[in-house]
This record gives sequence, structure tokens and C-alpha cells, in this order.
Amino acid sequence: MTAPAPTGLFGPLRDQLTDAAAAFAGSPDALAGILTGMVDDVDRALRERLEIFPVCHHSPASALAMARRLRARPPKVIYLELCEDLRPLLDELRNCRLPVAVQAFATELDGFPAEWSPLSVVAPITEASAEYQAVAYALDTPGVELVLVDRSTDHVFQWTPRDGTGPAPGPDSAPASADEDTALHGDAVGVEIGDLRPRFAELEAHLLHHGKVRHWSEWWDQYVERPLADADHDTYRQVMVLIGSLFRRLRPSRSARDERDEDRERHMWTRMRQHLAGSGADPADCLYVCGAFHAASRVEQFGLDSTAPDFPISPRTGTRWRYGLIPSSHSAIEAQFGLAPGTVSIAAANWTAAVARTRLTPYRLAGQRTEKKGRRARAAVPAATGPTTDRLSGFLAAPPVLDELDEAELRGWCVDIVRLARRNGYLASTADAIAVFETSILLATMRNRARPTPYDFADAAVTCIEKDVVPGRRDVRRLCEILLGGDRVGQVGYDSLPPLARDVLDRLRPLGLDLERRTVQRALLDLRADPALAPCSDLLWMLRHLLPADAVRPIMGERRLGHRSEQESWDLALGRNQRALIELGYEGVTVEQVLEQRLRRAVRGPDATAARALAAVEDAIRLLDSPRLVDELGARAVELLAAERTVDDAPEVLRRIRRLLAHHRTTAPALPAWCRTFVTTGYAHYCTLLPTAFVDESTGVRQVGAMLGFLFSMESLALSLGCDRSQLELAVAQAHPEAPAKLALLWAARHQLGLLPLARLREQCAELLANPLVVPAFPQYLSGFVHALEPVPGLAPFVVETMSAAFAGLPDPVLLPWLPTLITTLREHGPELVPLLVREAERTFPATLAALDAWTPPWAAAPTPSTAPAPSPGTGPVHGLLVAHPEAVDAVAALLGCSGDWQPDGGAAPGGAAPVGGAASVLVAAHPATADAVAALLAG
Repeated sequence: MTAPAPTGLFGPLRDQLTDAAAAFAGSPDALAGILTGMVDDVDRALRERLEIFPVCHHSPASALAMARRLRARPPKVIYLELCEDLRPLLDELRNCRLPVAVQAFATELDGFPAEWSPLSVVAPITEASAEYQAVAYALDTPGVELVLVDRSTDHVFQWTPRDGTGPAPGPDSAPASADEDTALHGDAVGVEIGDLRPRFAELEAHLLHHGKVRHWSEWWDQYVERPLADADHDTYRQVMVLIGSLFRRLRPSRSARDERDEDRERHMWTRMRQHLAGSGADPADCLYVCGAFHAASRVEQFGLDSTAPDFPISPRTGTRWRYGLIPSSHSAIEAQFGLAPGTVSIAAANWTAAVARTRLTPYRLAGQRTEKKGRRARAAVPAATGPTTDRLSGFLAAPPVLDELDEAELRGWCVDIVRLARRNGYLASTADAIAVFETSILLATMRNRARPTPYDFADAAVTCIEKDVVPGRRDVRRLCEILLGGDRVGQVGYDSLPPLARDVLDRLRPLGLDLERRTVQRALLDLRADPALAPCSDLLWMLRHLLPADAVRPIMGERRLGHRSEQESWDLALGRNQRALIELGYEGVTVEQVLEQRLRRAVRGPDATAARALAAVEDAIRLLDSPRLVDELGARAVELLAAERTVDDAPEVLRRIRRLLAHHRTTAPALPAWCRTFVTTGYAHYCTLLPTAFVDESTGVRQVGAMLGFLFSMESLALSLGCDRSQLELAVAQAHPEAPAKLALLWAARHQLGLLPLARLREQCAELLANPLVVPAFPQYLSGFVHALEPVPGLAPFVVETMSAAFAGLPDPVLLPWLPTLITTLREHGPELVPLLVREAERTFPATLAALDAWTPPWAAAPTPSTAPAPSPGTGPVHGLLVAHPEAVDAVAALLGCSGDWQPDGGAAPGGAAPVGGAASVLVAAHPATADAVAALLAG
């Protein structure tokens, strides 16, 4: 857009800059166009009928200028560059302690990619900011209207490029730190007023080099912030617009961000014109507060006298936004907006010093909570404002004003930093304080300043105190930030919390703790002595599930299926995790409601699995007393299991369903319908997938073992519910694995089904150990046998026997290379099953070394079924055992409906027992294998 013709106000300055450009560059074209264009931007902004007040975010100079302007000529309408849908939140600031951030939050998206969820927008507010002064004035002054004119939070993401990466945190994609306080904003997109920073990297580097400073924040403090702190209103406005125009014109090229900025400007001017037309307000009584970058706007909708059509504003999407206040901190603001560490803390210290120096009374919301209560500053008499004059020429021509050295201030800093350093483990002394004092003055002189700034002091302290070692967790630069104001952390007041957060604090009040404090507090609950604390315990366990791990941490006590501790101890840090608690309130009104919604989402999401659904069922039983929800989640678990085409989660499914079945069997008269359906569905499902899983290389031996564990451990229940055992037999018969571990699993499954006798299994293992080509792979067979303990726990003696035979029979040249592979295989594939082997080995092997020499392995001493003589029904150790203890057999016979004498001859048993014979003899004769096994154990 063509710049307007200059007026007489800045005509001399424009001519002067044109001559300077011609003399400096040899051609008045390019450079003169930039310099005179900046002057034209200033002239255009000042001639606008609606007064534009340019600001820089978190700038004490902007805050001071705003306070002076509001007291000199109080406006009736303030247009503020902030998302228009955040307006209702500003009334809640009076209940908070700054810094805080207004937030818009959405988890259920409509019109945005699902992978962007959750969406979050924050706008941090500090006391040393012009926008807070404007907000405090407007909210506490009757008859003043505050209108937010920037795009809505919904449009923030509507205008975000959909390149598949999603919205980036911060206004310039500045990564958020993972530190506790710097992560208060999380990965939220930041919205700020006065994003004033060069968008030309070479320009910023040039300014930092010639300004002899390390980062942009220090350059701004030295060359803009301090000169404008005491400037009059006209000078402040002209200089800020000039800087905004400079950064706007010196850009390497137009980018997508520049287009979004111009759309924001069109949006704001459209909203202001619509409000003026609807309200009939006089533009002379209005004030437009925006960033200096936007004050130098050149869009066609700029100004009330523009004839350009209004900017078309698209409707919002169907996304449901939640609004609230969250705590913020200086370090969180610095991390999100790419500022140097300590910048906001130094700005806060400069604001406090400037208020005391100028004796200006800043605006503060009635009832505002503050860190410290100090003496109230007296109001300065506002200077009379007349017609605008050219203050820019004098400001640019005048040499910088050098502040006099304040030795008392610098001396106090040096003494305090040494004291703080010693407290944090540094070997600092009075000599170091003197060195910091002199070095600060030296650095300030080298940087063309007579009065050392906090940046000079921090550099000097690091040089003189830190040396080469940091003894504690804080370095000297961090100590300087603490000394100069610290990382102040804001807090949202109780009245401004969402209903859920207030409900949590109310329900935990019986604990007698101040949960709004940021310190970690210990809560002791003796539920046996004080049953009234049981609701607090229930709430804490739910919060443990929903909040970050450090917010609610159990020290003593547990909550599992069927068990509740009688005494509990908790470490609570709800005040430190207030943001997470507030965002929890965006999802519902009570904790129970949010927990129920999350459990439902966990089983309905695209990544839901049967194992996750069973975990949700378990959480619902542990945390919520809702049988209806448990049945709903259980039914969903059945659906997910039937739809799965892999068995990757089979171990987790087996572990959880076993635990849930045991819980229901001990707490309910009958299993729930979903449990019965899950068992039958799982039995058929795993039988179907078993042959494929045996031969699939991507399916691990642990998963196949878990499938067999499900089939064998649930077999009796599944058969009672109508399943067919032949389905399992066919699945095992169709399995033909080649991997050694899976082959061992198949042998164990066939043994469990009665298709492979134990003697034949011994022979197969002996053949493997005798084959030198197979010996290197034998650890994999053992791994399969170890996993077979899941479905066939009775194989534990056989596995111990096989390992013992291998260690006893293999020569050292074979055994020693074999051991590392065996150990790593067992550690990787069967950590939860190896203890079974250890217990079996402990039971089998002698306990003392002396008994080892005379010890005979049970498997070597026991006669085999083919050679041992079959005892007659009336003789042998089994007969003697039954005669000595007839009560057990009597009870079994009574259940079976059998009756008769014990002995064939009808004689009396020893000790006056009932006669032996009849049904017992028939049972023993019909099943000799059982009697042989018992006899072998007794003989061993």
C-alpha cells in the first residue's frame, strides 16, 4: 500500500533522513525509502483519530507510560489486543496472585485434526505490563468498557498451517522447557501483546554486536527500556511506533507468519469499527492498546477513515472450548516466548524500583493478592497533554543519558550475592564481594554505561564467584535471578478455580492441610481410628490416577482389588500442580465424572486393546463403586478381544483376567456376565489363533505361552460354560513350530492334553542333549519349558530335572559357552517364571552340603511305570495310607454316592476304623497310575 504524503509535523526529520541516506549510501533510493517509510508510519499512527497506544510485552516502561496516560486522560473504552473470547476470564484476575495466564483449552475437537488434541492457548499476565494496567483500570473504574479485539482462540488454530506437524508451542515455536516451573504452560500456544523483536536474524546479530550485549533482552533494556522509563507520552508513542516500523520493514521476505499478522490487524480494526458503530462511542474517548509492531500496520483496513471493506471473519468451528486461569511464572514466560533467563524477573525488579522512584500509583485490581505488602506510592501529578509535537527528532539526536552510579544499590547486591552463594555451598568471601563490585563497574564502562545494570552485575558475579565448579543445584546466575526478584510463581485464587478444583479442596479439608501452598505436605490417614477419612482416601487414589505423579504420591498404603489399607501416608503437592488440577476441571464437574469419562475414552479410542480395557475395568473396581460402569467396560473388553488379530497383549490379558476372576469369585455369589463371555470368547479366540502363533516369527514365545496359559487355566470354566475341548486339541494338533522354544511349548501342551507321556518327554530331551548339533540351541528349549510353566505349572520338577541332567552330563567345553546364553535367555524371556524353578529346586535339592554326597535325585530313584510291579488293591503303601486315614476316602465316597466295606473280607480296620474295601478298592484298581505315582513319592 502506498504511504500517505508526509505532514509538516515530521517533514524536517524526513528531509534530514533522506539527506543522511544519500550521503551514507551514495543513493537515496533503498535506504532512504526505509528510513522515510518509518517516519511515515509514525506520522500515520499519530494522525489516526482513534489513539493507538503501542506497547511491548512485560515492559516496565510500557506499564509506566500506560499508567500515566490513564491518569492524565481516562478513556471510556479500551480496545485490547487479546483473544476476544477470553474477556470473561479477566474479571477473575482479582482473586489471583500474579503472574497467571488466561487459558482456553479443548480436548474434543470438531474441525481440527484429531492428532492436534489437546489444544491450549495461554496469555500470561504480569503486574509489570501495560495490558494489566489497562485491565485493572477498566475493571475497577465505573463506566469504562474493556473490549478484546484480537482473533478468537478458535481462529488461532484455524489460521495454523495444517502441514501435519500440528501447532507449535510459543509464538515463534519456542520449545517449552521440561523444568517444573518452566513447564507451567506445557505445550500451549502463547498469545502476547507486543511481540517486539527483530524478524531479521542478521539485524538482531548486528544490534547485539554493536550494543556489546549478549542477548536481545539486554539490548532492549539498555537502549529502549531505560531511556523510555521517564519519557513523556508523545515521546514514548513516537519511539515505540518507530521501532515497530523498523522491525516490520527490515524483514528478509514475507512469510506465512507475516500474513497471519496482517490478518490479525484486519480483524482488530474490523472489530473496533463494528463496536464503534454499534455503541456510538466517541473515538476521542477510546484507546487502542496493541503491540508496537501492529501500530505500524499498513493494511487497507487501518484507521477509522479507511474505505476498505470489513475483513471477512469465518465462523468458529464446533470445538468446545473451556476457559480458565492457570498459574504462571517468570521462567515459564521466558521459556515459552524465547526470552533470556531472568528477563521477566529483572523487569519486575525494574518496575518496583521505577514505581518507587517516580512516586506513581499504578493500577491494581481491588482485592488483588500480592507477594508483599509495601508502602503505597503516592500519585504523581499528570502532565498536561497538548497537541502532538515532533519529539522523535530530539530523542534521536540527543546523546544517551548516563545514570549516575548508585554505589549503595550495587554494594547491597554484592553483599547479598556473596551471602546467598555461601548458603548454597560456594566458598565466597568479602574479597569476592569487592571483586564483584569492581567487575560490575568495569563491565558497565566497557558497555558504555555508567550505572551497572542487573545484567552487568550477573556477569560479574558469575566471573568472580562461580569459577569452575557448581557445588549445589543452583549456579550463580540462578542465584542472581533469585536475588533480583526470583522466579515468582503465580497462583489462582479459590474463587477463580473451576468447580472441580474447589470440590477437591473442600473434600480434602478434613486432612487439616493448606493444599494451596506450593510446598510438599505430608498427610497421615488412620482409617481404622478415624473412618471419616475414608472419603479423603478414595479421592486421593482417584487423583493419583488423574494427576501427575508428583502431585499426589502414596508413601504408605495401597489400593488393589479386594484390598484397602487401614493406614495411609501421602505426599501432597496440589498447590505446585495447580495447572493440572485446573485443566482437570475443564473435563467435568467432579473427579468421579472425569475419571469415568477417561476410562470410557481409554476403551473407545483408536488404540484401545483388550488389555487396556481390562485395566480400565480394574481401575473402575478399585476407584469407582459403579457396577454399571464395570459391566460396560467389561463388555467392551470382550468386543476388543474378539476383534484382535494379534496376540501381542496375551500376557497382559492373562494376568488381568486371572486377577479379575479371583476378585469376583471372592466378592460375588456368581461371576458377572461379561466375565463368562470373556472366558468363552477368549477360549475360542486363542484356539483359532494358536496354530498361526506357533509358526509366526513375529509372535514371541512369551505370547504363545500366555495363550496356552489362558486356554489351560480357564479350561474348566470355559467347558462349564459350553466350550468344546476338541477345539483346543485340534489347535494343538495343527501347530507345527520350528523354533526350539515354541517346540518345547508344544511338547508341554501335548503333555498337558495327555498326548505326550512324561517318559517320552524325558527321552526327547535326552536325545537333544546327546546330539552335539542341538546342544548350542538347548537354552532355547529350556526357555520354552520355562514359559510352559505358565500353562503347565506341574512341569516344574521336570524342568529342574532337565537342567540338572544338562549340568551333570555336559562336558565343560560345551557347558561353559552355553551358560551365558542360558542366563540371558532366562532373564529376557521368563523373569516372572524363574522363581517357580528356584522354589522347586529348593524343595528338590538337599539343604546342606553334607547331605549332597548321599543324595539321590528323585527322578533317578523312582521306578518307571513299565517296570514297577502294580500293587494289588489290598496291599502296598497306598493301601496302608488309606487304612490309616479313612476319613478322606469316606467323604469322597459319600459325595459319589458309594457305600460298602473297606476290606474284601469285611474285617475291621486298624484302630477301630471302618472296614476297608468296597468302593475304595474298586477306585484303586480302576486307576493304578495314580496309586503308582503316590507310591513312588512315598518310596522316594
